[in-house]
Order: sequence, then C-alpha cells, then structure tokens
Amino acid sequence: MHQRFAYLMAAGLALAAGPLVISASPQGQSVAVSDVDIIVDGARQPRYAHEGRWYVEARKGREYAIRLRNPYPVRVAVALSVDGLNTIDARETTAAEARKWVLGPYETVTISGWQTSQLEARRFEFTTEARSYGQALGKTANLGLISAVFFKERVPAIMQDTAREESRHQTPTAPSSAAPERAAASADAKRTDEEYAATGMGRRTGHAVTQVWLNLEDTPAQAVNIRYEFRPQLVRLGILPPGPTADPLQRRERARGFEPGFSPEPPLQR
Repeated sequence: MHQRFAYLMAAGLALAAGPLVISASPQGQSVAVSDVDIIVDGARQPRYAHEGRWYVEARKGREYAIRLRNPYPVRVAVALSVDGLNTIDARETTAAEARKWVLGPYETVTISGWQTSQLEARRFEFTTEARSYGQALGKTANLGLISAVFFKERVPAIMQDTAREESRHQTPTAPSSAAPERAAASADAKRTDEEYAATGMGRRTGHAVTQVWLNLEDTPAQAVNIRYEFRPQLVRLGILPPGPTADPLQRRERARGFEPGFSPEPPLQR
C-alpha cells in the first residue's frame, strides 16, 4: 500500500504522512543540493563541500528557515528532519514512514519552524547542544544535521508522459544566491570554540495546515543532507580559513596614546 497520510498548508503547501532519515552525500545518489537552502534574515547561506558532505555556518542565536524547491513536474512529499527530528511531529523515523511536506510541481516553499499544532509553529533557532530542542527531548544522536528526502507522487503512465513533455518547456525558478554578511567569530573566547551547534525551539508563529492523502513512489527521488556548525568548528574542520588572531595583549601593545582632534559626541547625545 502506497498511501501516505499528509497535511496541506492553507497557502498550497502540504505535509504527507507517513522513523532516522535516509542519508546522501555530494557523491551519493542523484542530488540537487540547490533544492534545499538554509535561510537567515531572508538570505541563502553559503554551502561548503567537504569530504563528501555539505556544510553551512550556524549563526548562534539567529532564527533560520529551510527553503525547499520541487524540481519535478509532479507533486512531491518531502521528509524533512532537523537534528534527526521530524519537523512536523519531532519523531525519529525512517524517511519513508515520516510525515512529509508536500509541494506542487516546481513549487518553492519555506519551512520556518517546528509544527506544534494545526495552526502554529515554533521558529528554528541556531543554539548550543545544551539549549537545543533535541536535548530537551533527550534525542541527541543527530544534532547538527538537516535532512530532506523527496518522494514523487505516483501518477498514471499517461500523465507521466505529459509531464515529461511539459518539463522540456519549463525552466524552474532558481533559488536566490544572495549571500549574507558573515558574523565575525570570537577567536579569543575558548568557551565559544568548544560549543557545538544545534537547533532550538524559538518564538511562536502562525502556520496553519490541513490534511491530504498522497500516493507516493516507494523509492526516494533524491535526498539531501546538510551539516551545520559554528564558525570555530568549521575552521577546525578545515572548511573555512582561520580569521586574524584577536590577541588582547597584542591589541594593547598597539596602543598609541594621543591623536589629533576633539572628543566626539556619542550619536545618541547629539
């Protein structure tokens, strides 16, 4: 039986039903990593390929969202997990059994948080392991990983032929490539260097859903895994270059004393 229970967003976005999630690397099965983006302040975060995995920089204390794009001419159901937890019900399941987000042909949608009811969600927020949602639930085996597994809707053969013909004349909208300004790392704080990124449950936001049924293919069309870490850890892994050393003693040694001019007024006191 191929039916999968689903939720459908009021704006056309859906969730399909179905416990850890199928893994894929840049060298693995056919993967279009551009179909999954991590968004902070409306901007796509840069991705880095390293030793067969994809990475993004986690920005501590910042809310983020996950943008999904359906590259196919049929509906898809996407099993989406953060830290190994399904973003709909926080369960640890296989991708096939997971409840899923459903997108229409070539549709792009943004998932901004954990779905807590049929009307609300709680925002994704980069935080430490100790303050993460996974830690609160006692499920910490997969912290630091975002996984998206795409399943196509099963359609009659005649519809598939039509869809292939239409796909030759359509160009899916490419995701935004605007890169955000990277937050400066605090290289002189050892405590920060030893913290590892995870996702917390942030502020409450409206996110209404309704239920639908889908008949899904048994085999995933594609799977994308994205690891996220704070900047010091990306530097330690060799993914990002180290920044300039911020040695407080060297800063003090560069002090020069008097300089010409007058005392400026703070902006708020002018």
